[in-house]
Amino acid sequence: MTDAKEIALCAAMAMDDKKGQDILVLEVGRRTVIADYMVIASGRAVPQVKAMLDAVEEKLAQRGVLPRRREGAAEGRWAVLDYGSVLVHIFHEQERAYYQLERLWQDVDNVVPLPEAPQNL
Repeated sequence: MTDAKEIALCAAMAMDDKKGQDILVLEVGRRTVIADYMVIASGRAVPQVKAMLDAVEEKLAQRGVLPRRREGAAEGRWAVLDYGSVLVHIFHEQERAYYQLERLWQDVDNVVPLPEAPQNL
């Protein structure tokens, strides 16, 4: 699996499996050189944030995709997984409300719709 969009959607579905809240996949490649896609989601509690993080890493590792970097995971309030062309941000809902990361990156035309049901991602 090397397609950035496929990686982003796979990460989103892994977080959805853990009941992630307000999952958003954004195509940001036209606005920045740091990534092609950003996936942003939140959890209601620290254990859920950690479970979502583990689920993303596990699901992508099963497909041979490993993160280049992993930051913020220890505290469970906010974490980022850097997959090169895809950045996965997982927030506790309070931190997400505070930082409003999607406000910086979201345009009218760059939201990628999530599949209705898991599809071999």
